[in-house]
Amino acid sequence: MPVESIGGFFFRAKDPDSLATWYADHLGIGPGLGRTTKGAEGPYWRIGGGPVVFQPFPESSTYFPPDHRYMLNLRVSNLEGMLTRFERSGIAAETRPEWDDPVYGRFARIHDPEGNPIELWEPPAPLTDG
Repeated sequence: MPVESIGGFFFRAKDPDSLATWYADHLGIGPGLGRTTKGAEGPYWRIGGGPVVFQPFPESSTYFPPDHRYMLNLRVSNLEGMLTRFERSGIAAETRPEWDDPVYGRFARIHDPEGNPIELWEPPAPLTDG
C-alpha cells in the first residue's frame, strides 16, 4: 500500500510559537496539534489535492542554501497575489526568470524569520487537481 499524502512537516525552531504565528499570518498555514491561529481550519492545516514532490538533492546542490538541510516547498494558486502581500508586509521575495518553466510552473523564494528557505510553487494549470 503506497503513502497517500504528506502527513506533516516537523522542524526545530528557536521560538516555535512566534514562528507558528508568522506562518499562519503570512502563509495561512495552521500549526495543528490543537493550537489555534489564524489560517488554521480546526486543529489541522487542510490541504487540497494536487501534486506533491518528494525529492532528495545531492549534498553539492546549489538549488537552495547549502547551510540548510531542507527547503519547504509550498504549492500555491496565486503567486502574484502572494508576492504583493509579502511586499506590503516587508517580506523579501526572490524570483528569477530561469526558475519559471511552462512545464513545471512558476517559483518564488522567501525565508521565514529564522532564515529557513521556503519555495512557493504555482504549478501550470494542467497539474492542479481542483
